[in-house]
Amino acid sequence: MAIREIITVPDPRLKEVSKPVEGGVTDEIRALMDDMLETMYDAPGIGLAAIQIGVPKRVIVMDLAGEGEEPNPRYFVNPEILPLTEDLAPYEEGCLSVPDVFDEVERPTRCRVRYLDYNGKEVEEIAEGMYAVCIQHEMDHLEGTLFIDHLSRLKRQRAIDKVKKANRLNAKASKSRARSTPATVA
Repeated sequence: MAIREIITVPDPRLKEVSKPVEGGVTDEIRALMDDMLETMYDAPGIGLAAIQIGVPKRVIVMDLAGEGEEPNPRYFVNPEILPLTEDLAPYEEGCLSVPDVFDEVERPTRCRVRYLDYNGKEVEEIAEGMYAVCIQHEMDHLEGTLFIDHLSRLKRQRAIDKVKKANRLNAKASKSRARSTPATVA
């Protein structure tokens, strides 16, 4: 397993529509999901779509276990989602690809999800509450949509500008540290 880099806005790959996984759940797909899960835990986050690490495949990992609870990883290959209700509820969302930005997004409160699990078994279930919010958020990634795309143009631009500024400051700090680190000779 390996921790992968999470891409952030405005990286154009985040707008790509992910392609279905062909040939079922293989060892290669399981290795991708293992890396995704490790990356998500390290970030830390509760959900991650493959496109967020630059892989345009219809794969999602998720773990909604609360602090102090036993981890409960979930794996979704080629997920499909159908709203079950027209009832919408606002939830405050954030995203590892839009770090340190949070805002309310209205989504259906229940949905039906169909997917292949880690072992390639087809699963169909009803998602409610936080599970429904998270799976819809991650499914948006597979369609090239970020949670900030559900916000007003002004809020969306502010979020992107905030991430760009943080990235510039981090790059500048990294350069400073690199210059101030003495070279060693082996």
